[in-house]
Amino acid sequence: MIVLYTAPNCPFCLKTKELFDRNKLAYTEIDVSQDEFGWKEMVNKSGQMAVPVIDIDGYIMIGFDEFQLRDILDLRQ
Repeated sequence: MIVLYTAPNCPFCLKTKELFDRNKLAYTEIDVSQDEFGWKEMVNKSGQMAVPVIDIDGYIMIGFDEFQLRDILDLRQ
């Protein structure tokens, strides 16, 4: 399961969503600017207050790194 913590004006959140959508990956998006519980959950999981934070089956990734995401998710270029 993939959970993506985002905010509306975050360009790296958009890049992450585009990568997931292009590869037809299902994910749950939580807009932490609108969801206080989601924001607290993100901070508890990651220790970070910046987005994106990506939770891939319990593996926490902070920020957007396409190569790391492709490796973790076993995506082809």
